Amino acid sequence: MKRLFENKLLDWKQSGMNKPLMVVGARQVGKTYIIENFCKNNFEKYLYFNLEKNLEVKNIFEKTIDESKIIEELELIIGEKIDIEKTIFFFDEIQESENFIVSLKYFNESSKPYKIICAGSLLGVKISRFKSSFPVGKIRMEYMYPMNFEEFLIASGKEILRNKIIECFNTMSPMPDFAHEQALTLYKQYLCVGGMPEAVNNFIENDLDILKFDSHIISDIKDMYIADMQKYVKSSIETINIEKVYKNIPSQLAKDKRNFQYNFIEESGRRRKYESSIDWLVASKMVLICYNTNRIEIPLKVYIDENNFKLYLSDVGILTNMSEIRFPDILLDKTFIYKGAITENYIAQELTSKGDSLYYWTSNRNAKITFVLYSQKDGIIPIEVKSGNNVKSASLNFYMKTYNPKYAIRISSRNFGFENNIKSIPLYAAFCIN
Repeated sequence: MKRLFENKLLDWKQSGMNKPLMVVGARQVGKTYIIENFCKNNFEKYLYFNLEKNLEVKNIFEKTIDESKIIEELELIIGEKIDIEKTIFFFDEIQESENFIVSLKYFNESSKPYKIICAGSLLGVKISRFKSSFPVGKIRMEYMYPMNFEEFLIASGKEILRNKIIECFNTMSPMPDFAHEQALTLYKQYLCVGGMPEAVNNFIENDLDILKFDSHIISDIKDMYIADMQKYVKSSIETINIEKVYKNIPSQLAKDKRNFQYNFIEESGRRRKYESSIDWLVASKMVLICYNTNRIEIPLKVYIDENNFKLYLSDVGILTNMSEIRFPDILLDKTFIYKGAITENYIAQELTSKGDSLYYWTSNRNAKITFVLYSQKDGIIPIEVKSGNNVKSASLNFYMKTYNPKYAIRISSRNFGFENNIKSIPLYAAFCIN
């Protein structure tokens, strides 16, 4: 399946590959698959090493971080001379060796034209808890996420529809009614399937028939995530706390304000007890964090209230699965309150896939805006998210009167339009927002 992340790999290649490339993302988002295809299709020679499965290779880095000695030992293992000029190296599961990460500094500083890509499970956690001297400035780091809705459309063979969505977004002109309905149907299916490549592939193999989709794939990925919490956390107490937070997120999103509350996990819950667990989940990329900003000023990040935030799951399909929502309830557009939480999680996932940090805004008068984004061209833009076609919002009206933004964005099931300085964007077109 085509991934838009490939553009970042190609950009790294075109930039000269002077720095090793480190790809960070949650397990099962497709890192190994896309990197392997890139290496095979763009280089004459390609070497793959898995530091979790190949202990001989891992042990090399335990003995030395000298790049020339590392290459000599790799040549002994594979039984042939390595042509540095023509070869690209892909080191996988690098969280298993802190020394490997340290060695990247020396590969970068070498006069030889090394071309190195590396990735791993829970690599973000490893980096956040790095004990050695991290090679700052010596590597290029890129983040990979589950497939967003644009990639879902491409994988489903709906590129013509995708192109029409982009065209209508750019001109703010309505989609034809039949295309609008088709896109909304695919959007609802995406809420069920999510963006994990294995799940999307199963949906495609079953001819886009949601009734044939194997939802056990998502359950297995969720269980794998929980197993990682046990495997990569040394303290049993921290493991329990991380799992508690993760499993509690669907319930946190059921609240009207959706802001995270420690005492919602347990009556005696406190920040001190769960703060490190949340940090672990955010670093793992299993969870997305959205901070409350109490000032509409740039840069938004410096005005956040670290005590007020929302947590979303990295994949809306996992949220649907964990919430035990039946697919027909989504596909038949039944009215239920929790649909708002699912929609909001979906938008958070879409914005994150574009590289945006997540912020939301609240006022002393209980007004709230789902997301606020900074555009270098247009300034700070409020984004109001609605799960259906009821678009009334006293909060958005209050925000616009208070801050007078260049325009506002309202995401709903309605077609494209522009009225009263509000851009109406259909739910399926959220990937166009940048």
